[in-house]
Amino acid sequence: MNRILLVEDHERLAGLISKGLAASGVAVDVVDRGDAAWAALEQVPYQAMVLDRGLPDGDGLALLQRMRRAGLGVPCLVLTARDALRDRVEGLEAGADDYLPKPFAMDEMVARVRALLRRPVEHRTLDPEAGDLRLRPAEGVMGCGEESITLAPAEMQMMLLLVRRHGDTVRRSALEAAGWGANEAVTPNALDVALHRLRRKLSAIGSVQRIVNVRGLGYALREDDPAQ
Repeated sequence: MNRILLVEDHERLAGLISKGLAASGVAVDVVDRGDAAWAALEQVPYQAMVLDRGLPDGDGLALLQRMRRAGLGVPCLVLTARDALRDRVEGLEAGADDYLPKPFAMDEMVARVRALLRRPVEHRTLDPEAGDLRLRPAEGVMGCGEESITLAPAEMQMMLLLVRRHGDTVRRSALEAAGWGANEAVTPNALDVALHRLRRKLSAIGSVQRIVNVRGLGYALREDDPAQ
């Protein structure tokens, strides 16, 4: 299932947008501030973002510009009450992929988001690598050399995070957010079970990469080390 980030501080509107997208098969994580959106983007490899310009902590375009400077190419639909040509141009020049003025029809907003999600995957993300390991998110596959294995959606999201931060410690909460979403309740052992499956799958394809427990801090993807 595709997952997007909705950055909207109007609670009722955020609820309506989430409901509309969920009905079309899109999972939605909701935040109401730019700083919370940045934290979510650091944890979860979203397939798209819907961004309101008028946020409590500033113009949403500042967040979008920060994303683009950092190399985050997450497709973005900007929502705004500003409908002047100059405002639309500003949004597109800041890195928006699409622009929708308020008020809007929910069907149109959903259609625009789904259009972003249908773009060829190479326009959204590369197949990330870590050592001998390669992920193919579009196919739901993890490979090493000639061997490959299928990953469940939550497993792929967690592996994307671990691979992109190869060698660095990733907090348990960040892995849970990547696998199940920032707004979902996760049972205490769900992550442990998922990590156990991922370790078995890494071994099954012969990768030297291992998911190691960094005591008291989180987990990291690192090359096999007998001392671990």
